[in-house]
Amino acid sequence: MRIEKATPLDIPALSHLLSVLFSQEEEFTPDTQAQSRGLAQIIGNAAMGAVLVARKGDRIVGMANVLFTVSTALGARVALLEDMVVAPADRGAGVGTSLLAEVIAFARAQGCIRMTLLTDRANEAAQRFYGTQGFVLSSMVPMRLSLA
Repeated sequence: MRIEKATPLDIPALSHLLSVLFSQEEEFTPDTQAQSRGLAQIIGNAAMGAVLVARKGDRIVGMANVLFTVSTALGARVALLEDMVVAPADRGAGVGTSLLAEVIAFARAQGCIRMTLLTDRANEAAQRFYGTQGFVLSSMVPMRLSLA
C-alpha cells in the first residue's frame, strides 16, 4: 500500500468513497456532482489543503481531506481533517491507521500545530479509532448555518 496526494484523475474513485461515507452519516446525502466539485477545488489549490489517498495497486482503498486555516487562539496554522474513509472491504487491515499517520505528518510538515475533526455522534467506532490515535473529545459544540 502507498499513500500519496490525489490527482484530478482520482476524482471519480474519491467521489465513490465519499458516497460510501455520506450514506452512513446522518447529516449528509451523497451527491456525486457536488462531491466532485469539492474534490476538484481541494486538489487544485494546495494553499487550501490536500486529499491524500491510500492505494493498493491501482485501486484507491482510502482517502482523507486535510484543510488549512489559522487559529487566532493559537496564533498559528491548524488543520481540519475532513472526509476520512476506507473502503468497506479494506477496513480492519491498517489502512486507516496508516492513512491517518500520513495525514498528521503532512499537516505537521505544512506548519500546522493542531488538527480538528468532526464525526457523527452515533459513530462510536470512529470515535474509538480516533481516540486510539491520540484525538480527544472537545468541549466545543459544532453548530451549522446553511448559507445556500
